[in-house]
Formats: sequence, C-alpha cells, structure tokens
Amino acid sequence: MDEPLIVITTLPLSHDARNLARALVDARLAACVNIVDAVHSVYRWKDSVENEDERLLVIKSSRGRLSELEEMLKSLHPYETPEFVVISVDQLSDDYGAWLFSSISR
Repeated sequence: MDEPLIVITTLPLSHDARNLARALVDARLAACVNIVDAVHSVYRWKDSVENEDERLLVIKSSRGRLSELEEMLKSLHPYETPEFVVISVDQLSDDYGAWLFSSISR
C-alpha cells in the first residue's frame, strides 16, 4: 500500500497560491492543498538574514506521487530554491485515507 505524506512549501505573497494549488490537485498529485496566509519567515539566504511575509502551503499526497509532485511544484514555483519538506504521516482514519488515495489515483 502507498504511504500518505504531507509536503510543505512557502510562496511569496505576490504569487498566486490558489493557481498553484489548483494545478497540483487537477494533476492528481495532491488530494488537498491548504493555503495559510501571512506567515512571516526569517531565514538565511546567500549570507544574509532575510525577513519576508509568505503563504504556507500544506499539501496532502503520497509517496507514490512524490517525485512527480516535486517536479511540478519546482516548475511552477517562483523561488530559485523552493522549500520542499516531506512529513511522514503515521496514522490516518480509514475514511480519510480512502478519500486521499482515491483523489490522487490515476
């Protein structure tokens, strides 16, 4: 059986997060993408500490779709080095798991 995963990434506020989320769901690479507005990030980039307001995307997918998801996300992402953090899911309810896998099956 495939393994459920959560992938997180951030986008600048100027980028259309809804279009990116819709593209991932339309391609069946994500069952759902939550868009969390206005997170503030402090990070080191090219030897400088940066501050930026961003949107956080929480992407529900699976290990079987991960490489295609990463490829599409990077192709649509405006950052030179997009955040792509994969979180393993230890447990899902049966109903939610059935919905998730049916939503991303080809």
